[in-house]
Amino acid sequence: MPEKPYNHEEIELKWSASWDAQPGLYQAADDGAKPRYYVLEMLPYPSGRLHMGHVRNYSIGDTLARYQWMRGFDVLHPMGWDAFGLPAENAAIKNKRHPGEWTRSNIAHMKVQLRRLGFAYDWAREVSTCEPEYYRWNQWLFLRMMEKGLAYRKISLVNWCPECATVLANEQVENGCCWRHETTPVEQRELVQWFLRITAYAEELLNDMQQIEAGWPSMVLTMQRNWIGRSEGAEIDFGLCGSDEKLRVFTTRVDTIYGATCVILAPEHPVSKQFCTGDLAVRLKAMVDDQSRKDPENLVKDGFFTGHYAVNPYNGEEVPVWVANFVLWGYGTGAIMAVPAHDERDFEFCTKYGIAIVPVIRPVDGVLAVSPTEPFTEYGVVENSGEWSGLASSEARKQMAARAKAEGFGEASITYRLKDWGVSRQRYWGTPIPVIHCDTCGVVPVPDDQLPVVLPADVELTGKGKSPLASHESFVNTTCPKCGAAARRETDTMDTFVDSSWYFFRYVDPQNESLPFDPARVAPWFPVDQYIGGVTHAIMHLLYSRFWSKVMRDIGLVSVDEPFKNLFTQGMVQLNGQTMSKSKGNIVDPDEMVVKYGADTCRLFTLFAAPPEKNMDWNESSVEGQYRFVTRIFKWVTRNADATDGSGENDARALRKLHQTIAKITSDFDNRWHFNTSIAALMELLNELQACEAGMSPAVRQECAGKLTLLLAPFAPFVAEELWATMGHAGPVFKQGWPVCDPELAREESLEIPVQINGKVRGRVNVPNGSTKEEQEQAARADDKIQSLIAGKEIVKVIVVPGKLVNIVVKG
Repeated sequence: MPEKPYNHEEIELKWSASWDAQPGLYQAADDGAKPRYYVLEMLPYPSGRLHMGHVRNYSIGDTLARYQWMRGFDVLHPMGWDAFGLPAENAAIKNKRHPGEWTRSNIAHMKVQLRRLGFAYDWAREVSTCEPEYYRWNQWLFLRMMEKGLAYRKISLVNWCPECATVLANEQVENGCCWRHETTPVEQRELVQWFLRITAYAEELLNDMQQIEAGWPSMVLTMQRNWIGRSEGAEIDFGLCGSDEKLRVFTTRVDTIYGATCVILAPEHPVSKQFCTGDLAVRLKAMVDDQSRKDPENLVKDGFFTGHYAVNPYNGEEVPVWVANFVLWGYGTGAIMAVPAHDERDFEFCTKYGIAIVPVIRPVDGVLAVSPTEPFTEYGVVENSGEWSGLASSEARKQMAARAKAEGFGEASITYRLKDWGVSRQRYWGTPIPVIHCDTCGVVPVPDDQLPVVLPADVELTGKGKSPLASHESFVNTTCPKCGAAARRETDTMDTFVDSSWYFFRYVDPQNESLPFDPARVAPWFPVDQYIGGVTHAIMHLLYSRFWSKVMRDIGLVSVDEPFKNLFTQGMVQLNGQTMSKSKGNIVDPDEMVVKYGADTCRLFTLFAAPPEKNMDWNESSVEGQYRFVTRIFKWVTRNADATDGSGENDARALRKLHQTIAKITSDFDNRWHFNTSIAALMELLNELQACEAGMSPAVRQECAGKLTLLLAPFAPFVAEELWATMGHAGPVFKQGWPVCDPELAREESLEIPVQINGKVRGRVNVPNGSTKEEQEQAARADDKIQSLIAGKEIVKVIVVPGKLVNIVVKG
């Protein structure tokens, strides 16, 4: 047929309409007839418009899904919306528009964008976390956690803006001030908050990393290990002078306790408040409110003496009690003993404030420092430590912890940096926490048959004062399910990370009205074969999802320990080396790029510009290069699809390159996901086919046109579908079988092998592929350059590694 011009808009709109008219096109059969493959990209927040980071993320997942379909898998590839959250509430306040209306409008627009980009999602499984049909199960699962003692209330500090008279999320605190009032410092207030006991799973979260370490980036696992922060040590009780009370400290180095020269409290520690009155109370409140403490790496250490002393239980010495900004309430006991001679942080703090430095550990082969200028932080030999002097640090730790337990002033202990997950939010646009407060019965769970507790639509959002739900009388006022008396609903809503901690299970059974999902339907699909998203979610979302899955396992909903078998974290899309963002004004609008170049070109560029795990820089001239590449493929296939002439003299050459390319792209998919090199291989194949075109037989032209189209299909689905139909083939291109490499056709006719003399490469020779060892040795000896180098020398032996090298060993 004659070569056709490439009109991306006409082709893509045509196939978009065709695919949209086939609602079951991307549905998983879920019947067990084929092996299953679950590929999933992290669901987006419906902010209103896709950005190029979305396009890259979803192009990676969609390319993989299409490849697995072609490999014969029953593919599950769903999409949904992480639809609750603060931005919708802020937008509602700014634009006087209900957050539900704003969110659903954004979802509708972004869904159109996703369809226009050709992403093959099973929309029948779509979930939106702001709908009662979904968040009902957030509430149901929360109640199951209450039953297991995993959901509980306690007093906790929150960000408070005194001018707005409201709680602020961390994201609303800017440079220590309220985001609305640049000069209003944010304070810390104590409120009763709901927590999930993730610390009950800390050890399991650490140990189960062994199950996923082969399929997860090591960087993500390291980040989670550090966040969980397991520390082995001891808890020791220091007596408070002038009181019968004890102050328990946590230390990982009890072997250094004879060198403790002060005890330091976190500002939030109850004893801090007890000891600090008058001017010290003012200093304490300022330290508690100090937002710079949320950046510990850059924190300037600050502290003050409380005027009180504590007694070291091992030697009876009194040490001063200080308060310092670097001690964390919630890690260990919120109190530490400072041993400046053997800890860098303590050394810096105590040197700054002139607190004594007492060495008690010496190097194994060294002597004890007298006036140290820097701390000795390694294990060594204990000195000046009573009966434990002379012991190795490791042995002293065991014996000293045992003594503390035996005499009742401490014990060996394991602590974690990980804190229980605070899920209370004094916000409107989130899942209502399903409990009722009764003056007689206390905290009462909402019965399952009264779920969901639905968000009222008629709320007034001002961003000031108490939670919007607390002002909604018909929501708040209810009756106690136990005694029937007047009662009040909980007005806090759940952290939106709850919504995204289990949505991937709901995709499998999204219409279930009896349970979050049917365990039997979910079991064959888990763990998810491939999860794709940004590394920024390494700690919160991914850790919470692992925790949530373990809880659901323990209540009998799932059978897996881990939800995701493989995790891929893609790099960011940048412009001139900077991350794209609205505030920087450097956003590239995908809609504009699709109109100008087409969805296929945009997809190809995001996959080609860099390896998918690396950051990539947006470059429109390179986008134009991809457009030219798609145009060249389109023209070559359309003019060769039903070719009737050609000599056939280049058939072997063309088929060799075709089958080498099949092998290359298949390996990229199966082993390393370097889609950029796959697309480069397609470019090389096209160049070779154009060079061979005049000497290719009609049959080989048609074969190459068909298989080139199939190889292109996962990356550029619109043009591949058009070419497949143009060639007269039936059925969607992504449901065709993936091309298989024929090793014989892929073999090169000749090989270039290096020739060594005494182990050093001195030349190269071409030999027929499959030639014998003798033939390869003869070729090496016959080479003019090699002959000149061995002339007059005795050949001791010749080593031939067939197809790899020839090494001639000579002397003289």
